[in-house]
Amino acid sequence: PHGEHGAIVRLLTRDDGLVAGYVRGGRSRQYRPILMAGNAVRFTLRTRTEEQLGGLTAELLTSRAPCLQQPLTAAALDWVASLTAASLPEAQQYPAIYDALGATLDVMTLAASARQWAAAVARYEYLLLAELGFGLNLATCTVTGQSDGLGYVSPKSGSAVSEQAATGYESKLFRLPIFLRGGDKDPSLRDVLDGLLITGHFLERDI
Repeated sequence: PHGEHGAIVRLLTRDDGLVAGYVRGGRSRQYRPILMAGNAVRFTLRTRTEEQLGGLTAELLTSRAPCLQQPLTAAALDWVASLTAASLPEAQQYPAIYDALGATLDVMTLAASARQWAAAVARYEYLLLAELGFGLNLATCTVTGQSDGLGYVSPKSGSAVSEQAATGYESKLFRLPIFLRGGDKDPSLRDVLDGLLITGHFLERDI
């Protein structure tokens, strides 16, 4: 919100990264459905100087309003949008994040169960960490250097640990779900929660 009726809006674009603009009447009944977090819009941004916050107008392309029908989905939508806006520096290209965010929002809109879209959220957070320079090494064991038998993640290094190397230290490590490494397209609820526990830890620590 800005002033009595306006709003400062942050948008993620594929070619120009994160951009911000002032929408006159952005809190009006006409604009609120358009400017809902997660929506895809076509917009025009006009500014006199690079330092000045430009004036922005927008029209709706894709509505994510169906996500608001369930409280959990609505909270997750607000989370991924807020996380993206707060994490990315302005005017830097992140095409992989742009594409992944769109795909994650599509899954949230269409998925039959929370487990399915929650897995997409975990994958998105995992990608966000990598794109911002805090990627996790889940390909090889930080102790042995081998890629076989990986079962845990170190909360300190962000690297995978094999089940053999983790013996006796399991309680101090995160359990590694296969789907974060690109396998298992339909992970269990436990795996999804384990994945969110890992990404949540490193988002809080590093971003």
